Order: sequence, then C-alpha cells, then structure tokens
Amino acid sequence: MDIEVDIIEFKVPLENNKTIFVWDIQPSFSEAYIYVCPNATVAEPGFYALVKFYSSAQASKAQRATDKQCLFQSSPLKVRLSTKQNLSFYSSKPLSLSKCQNLANHYLGFGGWSTRIVTLKDISNCVDAGCQEETDDQSVLLKYGCIAELTFPQHRMSCQGVGVAEEIIDNDRDPEEKLRKRGTLMKRAKDKAVVAAFEKVLVMILGNGKVAIEIKYDPDEILPEENSEGVIKVNDISWNEFEDADSNIEEDFPWELTVDLPH
Repeated sequence: MDIEVDIIEFKVPLENNKTIFVWDIQPSFSEAYIYVCPNATVAEPGFYALVKFYSSAQASKAQRATDKQCLFQSSPLKVRLSTKQNLSFYSSKPLSLSKCQNLANHYLGFGGWSTRIVTLKDISNCVDAGCQEETDDQSVLLKYGCIAELTFPQHRMSCQGVGVAEEIIDNDRDPEEKLRKRGTLMKRAKDKAVVAAFEKVLVMILGNGKVAIEIKYDPDEILPEENSEGVIKVNDISWNEFEDADSNIEEDFPWELTVDLPH
C-alpha cells in the first residue's frame, strides 16, 4: 500500500497544490485591512487573493474548509486550488531566517534541530582568491564569510551552508561605528549561512503523522575545512555588542500569506 507523503521545503512555495485562489471578496474592506489585489477594471468591483502554504495537505484542507463560506463578509467566498502560474507572484527568493526557524519549530519542535558556526572569517582582503572589489582611497571593503552547520539530532542528520555579507564604508568613519558595522556583517553572514543550510533540507510528513528528514547534497559543493587558518570562532563574538538599531528588521515578503492550520 502506498503511503502518502507531504514534502515541506524551506523556500517560497511554487507548486499549484500549495496555493489557493480566493475570489468574490467584497470591496467593503480597504487594502490596509486585508492584503488583496483589486479585480481587473473590466470586472465588477471586488478583490481576489492568493494564499501560499508550505504544505499541500494543509492547502487542500483550507480550500475545503473555506470554499462557499462567508467567513469575514456577508456573501460566500469562492476558494480553489491554483491551476495556473502567475509569474509576477512567484519568487525564487529563499525564506527569511525567522520563517525557517518557525517552520522547523512547527514540524520538528524546538529541540528537534540546532545550529552551530563552523567558521566565521574576515575575507575583506583575500586578494589571492580574487574576491577583492575595487574601492577608492576614501572607502574600504568589509566582507565576512561564514559556514554554519544545521543538525537534526533525532534523525542523526546534518548539513552545512555558506553565507557572505559585505559592505563598502568610508575610511573616515568613527572606529566604534566601524566595529559595529563589522559585527553586523558577521551576523548577516551567519544568518545567510543558516538559511543556505535550511535550503538543503526536505521535511517529509508521512501519512501516519511521522516526520522524516532528507538532505539535498550538491556533489559539486566544496566547503573549507573546519580548522581553516584565520578562522574566528563564534564563541569569541558577543552579538549583543554589535547589534545595530536596524539589525532586527525582518526581510519579509509582503505577498507571502502563509497559513498554518492546526492538525
């Protein structure tokens, strides 16, 4: 007997079976109240919406539960699974770090995964590697690279991701401001590395409710050794000392209306 498997990926969903199309939304709400798109000018006034799910099973469940229901308005909504790709709606961007963390917590639990920094290195002046950008005499390139490891202890699996963050700053900046900027770049490189590791992960929800993990390995990917020369260990860094005021701003996608329904 075949076992139904729902595959969850740590990326913006693209599949039609993970997207529901909602229409016949009454024009009584403003776009500030509900994130929707206005109907075409040739149609009657109203709105429609596309809602994306990580899980195809949850998308199907939501469609069945909401179709022909009034919900937040006086007339019934029409809700269907998407059948046609809208290229302006899709994006190849990865999930933000917070969404990766929330998704992992939802399916694996808070103790079901962990991360550690393998290496964090200043690569601003790696001329031999050909990665130094041209700057004028009044500016300097700051660039950090990070390798992060993502581990799933209950499944005895792990993978690594690489992240790079860089910025050109003025030479005449205050030394303390340069130090804060370095700390911010280190954190950005670390966050990007963790996101890159999550992108390799497939969470498989079996029909019996059990969860399995698979890792997508790239045979062409080459990661530096853990004891690389010039490495800065993460436990030497106090991130709180370097937090900029804007470092916690989440790079969300305003159109990503993901809904997690209870099991």
